[in-house]
Amino acid sequence: MVAQLTSTHAAANMRPMRAEDVDAVSAIEQKSYDYPWTSAIFRDCLRAAYDCWVLVQSGEIVGYGILAAAAGEAHVLNVCVARDAQGEGHGKHLMRRLIDLARWHHASRIFLEVRPSNTRAIALYFNLGFNEIGNRPNYYPAKQGREDAIVMALELFHDAE
Repeated sequence: MVAQLTSTHAAANMRPMRAEDVDAVSAIEQKSYDYPWTSAIFRDCLRAAYDCWVLVQSGEIVGYGILAAAAGEAHVLNVCVARDAQGEGHGKHLMRRLIDLARWHHASRIFLEVRPSNTRAIALYFNLGFNEIGNRPNYYPAKQGREDAIVMALELFHDAE
């Protein structure tokens, strides 16, 4: 299954992440965050059979998203778009795919955590229908110690079966 996104630049295709993608995904992660996930964490997500997807543009991975779903709920674990590919709608495309996957898993809601300092991501999540439902104090490592996390959720409504 491959989803396609048309942008002002080359088209981007989404596909499931493979083990051979981990180095490219990890490189984006390392450039994007002060406290990035390790390659081992991405490999563990693949081994755990989480929904791991990459967005490929002009033969290069430009973004990725990881969703865990169980017990009627889903959790967005990580979404990232390479800095030089931001502003083209890729983050929204990745999140919509993760939302579709959560529905496929029959999740009733999706949760995520986001740093309060990540205002672009917060705006995207609100735009997609997420609501702020809580706060996790000292959740993220930060240069000045720790940073809280905003907890957000999206209720998914399913047609009666």
